[in-house]
Formats: sequence, structure tokens, C-alpha cells
Amino acid sequence: MQLKKQEKIRTALTAATCGLLGVQGTEVAAKEGDWDFDSAILYYSEVDRVSAIEPVVTAQRDFGDERKLNLKMVLDALTGASANGATPSDQPQTFTRPSGEGTYTTDADETPLDDTFKDFRVALSSQWDQPLNRDYKTSFGANFSTEYDYLSLSLNASLSRDFNKRNTTLSAGLSVANDTISPDGDIPIPFSSMVIDRGQAGFDQAFDATREDGEDTKTTVDLIFGVTQVISRQTVMQLSYSLSDASGYLTDPFKIISVVGSDGRPVDYRYENRPDTRLKHGLYWQVKHHFARDILDLSYRLYTDDWDITSHTIDFRYRWMFTPSHFLEPHIRYYAQSEADFYQRFFREGEALPEFASADYRLGELTGITLGLKYGLKLANEQEMNLRLEYYLQSGDSTDNDAPGILSEMELFPDVEAIILQFSYNF
Repeated sequence: MQLKKQEKIRTALTAATCGLLGVQGTEVAAKEGDWDFDSAILYYSEVDRVSAIEPVVTAQRDFGDERKLNLKMVLDALTGASANGATPSDQPQTFTRPSGEGTYTTDADETPLDDTFKDFRVALSSQWDQPLNRDYKTSFGANFSTEYDYLSLSLNASLSRDFNKRNTTLSAGLSVANDTISPDGDIPIPFSSMVIDRGQAGFDQAFDATREDGEDTKTTVDLIFGVTQVISRQTVMQLSYSLSDASGYLTDPFKIISVVGSDGRPVDYRYENRPDTRLKHGLYWQVKHHFARDILDLSYRLYTDDWDITSHTIDFRYRWMFTPSHFLEPHIRYYAQSEADFYQRFFREGEALPEFASADYRLGELTGITLGLKYGLKLANEQEMNLRLEYYLQSGDSTDNDAPGILSEMELFPDVEAIILQFSYNF
């Protein structure tokens, strides 16, 4: 029994490492010769903002001798409103849609949101696990993801080596991705002014003058090195380091920055511009301890990059096994990050423009707290279902006393609240 517990914990930690690299891991292993299926549907909804529905289907087959095939399909349907980066104002604001076709208006004292946000994504992935001998194991995979303005293709591979009677595992992985970005309305020229469609003659020509290429690309190379160590019959620990190098088009073509006058009211809107390279470092630690019945799962992640963002993530789960057939798992996650060195909530009229700037709140200083609860029930014939409900709150520096005019009293970084509901079924 202890060996089975130990192996389950090792498998879960392996899945966590794979997730950092984009490799598809799973905690549930199929019996040799059989297919094992996991299905889930996730509902995510931000208050007054984006909502998403995400069905997921995973299929795994064990071919014996630790050879496994894992297939996964994800569908994403997103609707709602997304913050465009502009500052609020005490007067209504009108913006041109990213496509250049039509406008949308934000009420006074409200955060500007593009309420026509829609997207649909299809993602397919496959992963093959193949041992070389008793101590060495390999894994190879491919991922494909497409949406109306984005295409992503990636390949990954990893190698692991067991030592010390399989109580110690060293692993290394590599992933290479190439993405194509082709936004509706083409890619805006960095820091060009938004032309507002007010029905005036020559709008189409003026809008086209703010556009450059219809599409662009970016390449991302990820490396990960990890060690998994069995501490005791009940405890397994993991430590990993990840390095990610992204280059190409890293700007968000739908984000803008307000140019405000001395009274704090907007006089212009400029399209953002981010650096075309980004180097990320991540250090991840996780421990799982299996008590007589319950399971403790605790992890910490330190992240830093050359955009001057540093973040800390603490994740805690405790699985209460009421009986061998059902459990309750509370979940607490705390996230804190510093702002990017080019994060700028607005431009002041008359000031020289910097080389790079973005008002995207996701690049600002923020904290995020997730509180959740998961219930799991094992059914007959080794089937299992789970229900997860979580609440997410994200907050930052709401006001800026140094902002000009009306902006000093405006909510520049409103809280973002979200509800996450997921149902999964394994058979």
C-alpha cells in the first residue's frame, strides 16, 4: 500500500513538472491495453468582464512496459468585455473597434472595456512516453492551437533518469513553439494615435495609416531541469528550474494608452509597444505528503524576467479522505507580482514618448488570491467524478495621488473578481 501511495505522489509531481513545460501529464494511469478517459468542463466568469466555457477531453492508453500515449483536446469559447488599457474619465469615451469597423462607448467614471470581445480556440496535443531501459525514460509531444487571430505550434521532449532504487529522479525537458499573430484590423503601428470613427470622410484611409503588417510571429524556447526525491514512504519532494526565451511580436495589438491633459481628461489614445524579447526564469518547489488517509500538497514558485517582473506564488491543497471513495479538498493560492519596467498607466500631454510602454493591468503591480473547494467521488468500475468551485480576487494600486486633475481621484486599477466552476469525469 505504501508503495502505491508513493508512486501516485510521484506521478502527480511529474504531472506538475510537465505542466510547467507544456507537456501533457496526468495523475490517472490507464490499465495496460485499455483506454482511460478524462472529461471536464470549466466555466470561468469575471464580474462584468470576460466569461469562458472550456470543455476538455483527455485519452490515455497504456501499451505496457511503461509506454503510454496521451491525447488531449481543449475547446475555449470566450465572450464579454476586456479592458483596453485606457484610463477612466468623468465623461463618456468613444473608441474605434480593433477591426476599424464601428465604435464602442464607455460611460463616465467607468473602466474602458471593449464589450465585443469574442474568441473561440481549439487546442490538440499528443504525448508519447517511452522508456529506454529500467532507469531512463523519454517523452515526446506536439501541440496545436488555433483561434481566429492566433495560431500556435509546438514540439517538446524530455528525458528522465532514476537513481537510488528509483527514489531519486533527475529530468530535463525542451519545448519549442512558434506562434503567428494575425489580429482583426491588422497590427497597429506602435504609439500611433487611434483614429475615432465619427462618420467622417477619409476615415478608412486614416485608419489604414495606423496599421503595418497584417500578421507577425513569435518564437518561444523553454528549458526545464528538475529533481524529484522520495523523502520517506509518505513524502515526495520536487525542485525544478525553468528558463524561457521568447522573441518576436510580444505586443498586444488590442491595448492602448491614454494621453491625458493637465486636467486628467484624455486628449488622445496611443497603441502600446512592448520589447520584442523576453527572458524568463522560474524556480518551483513542491512537496506532497500522504498521511494515513489525507494528502497535503504545498508548492511555491519564484518567477523573474528581464521586463523587471518578479512574482511569488504559494499554493496549498489538503485532501480530506472522508472514506476511500470520496474526498473534500480546500485550495488556497496567493500570487503577488511587481510591475514591468515599461508599465505606464497613461501618458501626459506634451511629454516625449518612451521606447516601450503598456497600460495593460496584467503587467502592473498586483496580488491575486484564490479560494476554492473540490469534491471528489469514486464510482463503480474505477470511474470518478469531481466538482471544483473557486473564487478569485485580483487587486492592485487603485489610485495614483500624483496623477493629474480628475485622475487622482479615479479608480485606475479596479479589482477583478472571478468565479471558477469545473466538473470532471474519469472513465
